[in-house]
Amino acid sequence: MSRIGRAPIQIPTGITVTIGENNHLTVKGPNGSLSQQLHSNMLLKLENNVLTVSRPNDEKVNKSLHGLTRSLAANMVKGVTEGFKKELEINGVGYKAQKQSKQLILNLGYSHNIIFDEPTGITIDVPAPNKIIVSGADKQKVGQLSAEIRGKRPPEPYLGKGIKYVDEHIRRKSGKTGK
Repeated sequence: MSRIGRAPIQIPTGITVTIGENNHLTVKGPNGSLSQQLHSNMLLKLENNVLTVSRPNDEKVNKSLHGLTRSLAANMVKGVTEGFKKELEINGVGYKAQKQSKQLILNLGYSHNIIFDEPTGITIDVPAPNKIIVSGADKQKVGQLSAEIRGKRPPEPYLGKGIKYVDEHIRRKSGKTGK
């Protein structure tokens, strides 16, 4: 049996979870509301502020969906209580980020500035010109926006210039060797 799938999800006080028709899960909390259509094969049960996910049988499809469904539900509960955060760091001479109202403006050495609009439910903070913090309740949206920002100038292996995650390690290469 799936170790991740059989773990129960504790619902903190102040969080409301509703299971709709065809496993449409809605979670409401202090950081907002998230809803997602989970696979209809999975069996969701809410009792005494504990959400459990079980599968109807041991077919391969249901085994693979068991842990996924539980992880998606747990991420929704964590998102509306604590939220998710990704930190990015900009390295390079002249590379910088700034925030103007609801837009992130990146100067990454191109002939033009790159502009990102702040999506609903996601907040972008720029505490320093070389640091970007993307935070929000939806883990998938936070990760996607962070990956798109990083994709505009990924770190290169020789000098380490570019945008990287704070906890990311860049494998460096040595330059040319002489005779």
